[in-house]
Amino acid sequence: MTSQPENHSQVRRRAVLGTAVAGAAAAALPGTAHAVQQEPAAADGRHPWKLRDTMTTDRAWAGFLRGQDLLWTRLPTLWYEGPFLGDGLLGSMIYQEPGANRIRFTVQHGRVQDHRPEFGSGWGTCRLPVGRLTLEPAGTVTAVDWRLSLWNAELTGTVTTTAGTLTLAALIHDEVLAVRVTADGDERADWTFHPEEAVSPRKISEAPPTGYTPNPPWTTRTTADGTEQVLQPLTGGGETATAYRRSGTDLLLSVGHSHPSDTAAEADSLRNLRRAKSYDTLRQRHTRWWHAFYRKSFVSFPDQRLQSFHWIQLYKVASASRAGGPVMATCGPWLEPTPWPAVWWNLNVQLEYWLIHGFNHPELDSLATTLRQNQEQLVANVPAAYRSDSSGVGRSSDMFANRGVGMPGTGAETGDLTWALHNAWLSYRHSMDESLLRDTVYPVLRRAINYYLHFLTPGSDGRLHLPSTLSPEYPVVPPQDTNYDLALIRWGCRTLIESAELLGIDDESRPRWQEVLARLVPYPVDDNGFMIGADTPYAQSHRHYSHLLMVYPLYLVNWDQPGSRDLIRRSVEHWHALTGSHRGYSYTGAASMYAMAGDGDTAITYLRKFFDPTTRYPCRANTHYTEAGPVIETPLSASQSLHDMFCQSWGGVIRVFPAVPTAWADLTLHDFRAQGAFLVSAVRAAGRTRFVRIRSLAGEPLRVKHGLTGRLTVLLDDGRPARTRDLGDGVLRVDLPKGREVLIHSGSRPDLVIAPVAVSEPGAAWGLP
Repeated sequence: MTSQPENHSQVRRRAVLGTAVAGAAAAALPGTAHAVQQEPAAADGRHPWKLRDTMTTDRAWAGFLRGQDLLWTRLPTLWYEGPFLGDGLLGSMIYQEPGANRIRFTVQHGRVQDHRPEFGSGWGTCRLPVGRLTLEPAGTVTAVDWRLSLWNAELTGTVTTTAGTLTLAALIHDEVLAVRVTADGDERADWTFHPEEAVSPRKISEAPPTGYTPNPPWTTRTTADGTEQVLQPLTGGGETATAYRRSGTDLLLSVGHSHPSDTAAEADSLRNLRRAKSYDTLRQRHTRWWHAFYRKSFVSFPDQRLQSFHWIQLYKVASASRAGGPVMATCGPWLEPTPWPAVWWNLNVQLEYWLIHGFNHPELDSLATTLRQNQEQLVANVPAAYRSDSSGVGRSSDMFANRGVGMPGTGAETGDLTWALHNAWLSYRHSMDESLLRDTVYPVLRRAINYYLHFLTPGSDGRLHLPSTLSPEYPVVPPQDTNYDLALIRWGCRTLIESAELLGIDDESRPRWQEVLARLVPYPVDDNGFMIGADTPYAQSHRHYSHLLMVYPLYLVNWDQPGSRDLIRRSVEHWHALTGSHRGYSYTGAASMYAMAGDGDTAITYLRKFFDPTTRYPCRANTHYTEAGPVIETPLSASQSLHDMFCQSWGGVIRVFPAVPTAWADLTLHDFRAQGAFLVSAVRAAGRTRFVRIRSLAGEPLRVKHGLTGRLTVLLDDGRPARTRDLGDGVLRVDLPKGREVLIHSGSRPDLVIAPVAVSEPGAAWGLP
């Protein structure tokens, strides 16, 4: 049905062996739309150039990000209305204590969980609540004036009451929540910490399983220096310890969690407070980290509300995840009552991490590090008969990926680990970190695909078929050949072949992978497009796009294949034609699929459905999202939909401004990270691409669909003409060594300025302004 996209190794070989033509001598190939020209020579024969980046000072960044801040002029009453703080481990949301004249600061931590796997991920290894701080003023709250500063990652503002004013500031850094409150008039700041029962938040939707016994009650103590501690022992072993102390106007709080140790958490929480010292000391380290963080990339586009949303998602994901830390649960570190107090592997976790790549923040990738650190558990998750060569993970788990996976032939959901490994593959492709490929992607993917291979069986048609598996959460189980799994098997076998070649491994399984690619049954399709599986049409509204993974995000069936376009179009249209069960990520997924097709106007139309308050599940006031409980992945995936409009790099080609909505005439990208470990900077003005600058971090082959028209100038960073070849269809191959940069433009050299663009679509601030 489809042609196999060129793989990474083929691109590399062609880049080495193909013909390259230098600078002014690079004539357009027959049938191509442009040629490469040389600028008039300077006296030394070179043509130096340099971007003029206006975003290099604290003042510039503080001013730009101030325009993206969340604001409140009335007290939020729900978690999805209020400010949120986090450092990848500790998290807090701030809103009114229900039914009381108090302000709640939730205290939750990504490592705090139960340790009784016999009761499943919903109860036995679920995230557990820690507690909450409440600030009780003397008077009745009448107004607030709050700002969540993205630049400083700090909440500041005032609380006005009938007795006076409270001025507050709050931040989280190094697992310490720091709050400073000063009182004017007859006001005072009374703080209370309320521990919460260490029981699954899933209690809102069901009773505990048979045999489940509650965790013991907490105890309290006061240390010699006046620090208060709340100690929560756990029936399954381990402990959570919360330590807090007040000093003048400041309050510092930290949470520790240990397992199997019953005492280490106490020492950890106290050590965190000692290291923090004071609000001012902690704030210095905190702002230094965040100010360096933001400078790694820049994007600006003219829709004020969406631009603010986009930058808030970067703040959010950095507040929720750091490499080496816990993989994000459905709620991130901000636990609230939910039926999903765990990590969900069948869509949620994948969507949570896509945006970090374009934003150029690999240091946030706790998914890849979780897969690396828990390989033994992934082996233990498959039935004992297959552990010699297979791995897997069930639908939901704790941060250690502890959840058994069912077998094909039983209608089980079996492909979730393979999909998660696609995320790890993307991390490799955006970094070209060979250790990630060698130590995580290749060995774990090999075992995940092996699990499938045990069950593939030849049919009377000579094709390999997969017994019944579940397309995630679709209510009808196909008798065989579920498209979700067929797509993952194809992607996995292709990636293993490519990876073995890159790593120089002569893998004995290579002939089997090749056989699977040659003989695997085609994707089941009907007149409406891709089916759920064999004999199972997409016949009822469904929020997941699992049956379309081959289109997005795997790009196995893609818009560059003219013969696939009608099938893609029919499939996406039919998916959304059956209404009733779509959710926020249904719209973000469709937006990304239309962006792949280069249709920015339809892409933004679907994306805006997520922000439409008349939809059943819209984006909420603080940019969080809820269904039956918090689900963090959907807003984060909306940022990836924007990235897909701005720059794509699948299939070995960097596509610059591939699907920008017509209304967005101006757009600036700077150091956007693309596959191949390239940093892309580009400016669009008055509806036209003005220039593209690309820096190579790894020396990978560069093919770029630049979007420029007319004769091109292509210069290396020393002013010399680059060696190029026109590949047709607007794609240019450029020889770009590691550590070097190339500038591409047409006509006379434009102003090479990186700066925010003017807002053409004003919008209100997020929060409750």
